[in-house]
Amino acid sequence: MNIITYLKSVLFMKRFLGVTLILFGIFAMLYFGNIIMGAIFLVLGINFTASEGSQVNITSKTYRKIWSIFGIHIGKWIPCPELEYISVFRTHESQTATVVTASATVKSEVILLNGFYGNKHITLYKATDKADAFKVAEHFKAVFNIDILDATGEEKVWL
Repeated sequence: MNIITYLKSVLFMKRFLGVTLILFGIFAMLYFGNIIMGAIFLVLGINFTASEGSQVNITSKTYRKIWSIFGIHIGKWIPCPELEYISVFRTHESQTATVVTASATVKSEVILLNGFYGNKHITLYKATDKADAFKVAEHFKAVFNIDILDATGEEKVWL
């Protein structure tokens, strides 16, 4: 567990549309010989299937904002700032998918771990299970030697 990864999820229909566009783009380039149109569909498909997030390497104490497609993570590693504390809190994540004239929004409850330094924060991890979130938070606490703020309940509690 040297690298902890957090990725925003992509809706199934959005990912399906992206894969379809990628396949159509490849098909257009190979069989129709239309490289420009194929490249347009390919780029659109990659954009639909891509996800954003972050990774933290706890052994070298570095992190990076990542852009991920099909499990390939792209981003530049930079040293972690001096974190003051980690906040664990519940929030709602919403994703909107729009197709022509119809749109659908899916909301789900997630637990985020933010590392705070100065007046800034880094989203270090996302979980749907409270136990998993606190397990990772305890790991960050041990590595970075910082406190945990539990903001999942009515009152905030320092751990």
